[in-house]
Amino acid sequence: MSTTFPGWTSLFSGTNAVRALALAGGVALQAINIYIATTILPSVVADIGGLDYYAWNTTLFVVASIVASALSARLLRRSGPRGAYVVAAALFGLGTLVCAAAPSMPVMLAGRLVQGFGGGLLFALSYAMIRLIFDEALWPRAMALVSGMWGIATLVGPAVGGIFAELDAWRAAFWSLIPVTALFALLATIVLPRRGATDAAPQPLPLAQLVLLTLAVLTVSAGSVPSGLAWNVAGVAAAALLTGLLVWVETGARQRLLPRRSFVVTTPLGALYATMSLLAVAVTSTEIFVPLFLQVLHGQSPLLAGYLAALMAAGWTVGSIMSSGADERRVGRAILAAPALALLGMATLALLIPTPSGGEWAALGPICVALFCVGFGVGLGWPHLLTRVLRTAPRDEQDLASASITLVQLFASALGASVAGMVANIAGLTEPGGIAGTAGAARWLFAGFALTPLLCLLTAARIAREIGRR
Repeated sequence: MSTTFPGWTSLFSGTNAVRALALAGGVALQAINIYIATTILPSVVADIGGLDYYAWNTTLFVVASIVASALSARLLRRSGPRGAYVVAAALFGLGTLVCAAAPSMPVMLAGRLVQGFGGGLLFALSYAMIRLIFDEALWPRAMALVSGMWGIATLVGPAVGGIFAELDAWRAAFWSLIPVTALFALLATIVLPRRGATDAAPQPLPLAQLVLLTLAVLTVSAGSVPSGLAWNVAGVAAAALLTGLLVWVETGARQRLLPRRSFVVTTPLGALYATMSLLAVAVTSTEIFVPLFLQVLHGQSPLLAGYLAALMAAGWTVGSIMSSGADERRVGRAILAAPALALLGMATLALLIPTPSGGEWAALGPICVALFCVGFGVGLGWPHLLTRVLRTAPRDEQDLASASITLVQLFASALGASVAGMVANIAGLTEPGGIAGTAGAARWLFAGFALTPLLCLLTAARIAREIGRR
């Protein structure tokens, strides 16, 4: 049985167009900031130091976003769509101010923490409201649009970050976000309703799970600091123990972060969450280091390196938009193609990026294709994975399912970024450093994380079989 979904015209007409603009705007602000920060980080480290904590800029940002995503439903219920978005934008702006004025890496990390909290609220609210304000038939299109804002970010973020980095004015890149944030808050007060449609009684927050989740990410991040192999292994082991404890507590808890049986990979929901997590890790874990690798190993400027790194997100956007209108017969094939293409791209990058070049396009061209291939593969399946989470979750846990979309993605991204930092440091990024150390880090990073799409082939195949039986 095939289902035909409404076209893009239905999403971009009348009231739907204004609603779509509001949701897409929140994600765009978060995404553009991420690519600005990724592009200028080499310049930041060169100015204020802190190479050992390079990956922590992403880890702390995402940890704060995870906590914010868990709190987003409560903020939405209490403040309404308009108030929630304004609060999120204000927090994001405050964190950006701290980053712009940071005299040292610890202050920068504090700013990234606040910035990540505000940005995480914007990110989670945008996804959570799709189920509330659009008809179900428009969910795949709306998911693709919101995800597609990362494509806008690939154009704007690296340009802003790269230009200011080349002018030796990386602080101005953060300052430039302040008026944009203010304009976004003003837009929210105009186009979003004051109150939401839900009057559900507030539920207690699953504090134990949130604490364990945060500790797991921070522990593996602490282990990624180059203090010796024993310290690195201890960090991973502690994080694995905390994650196992999180699963145990969540399984028996009355107040949960995820819908029932989400941690059982053999269930439809468990397979969906596992596939989402593995695909998110494949992109996030490696993407943050691509600008550094391209600058050190392939002689690229900060601007061009930022744009080339953004090819993963560009491919994600193109893949999402292209597959968003797929009927049921093609959805299974799109989900199965996602890890296959990501695996092909990661394996290619493991071969090509560690080999230094003078920046000739004969060497960069295949790297660009591989970067795009990884993102394109993930994008093919992404809107359908998110939509199926909402359709598969029990009716009495739809709020949990909505919030879980960003929670699972961000948790996987945080762990991936932390482990990536550990792998890169162990492989020689900081010691011996230089060309040889960076090449070793690139080789081990891409080869190691190629295992994630390889494992994802198993869970994606299960989802595809389930779809084929319907």
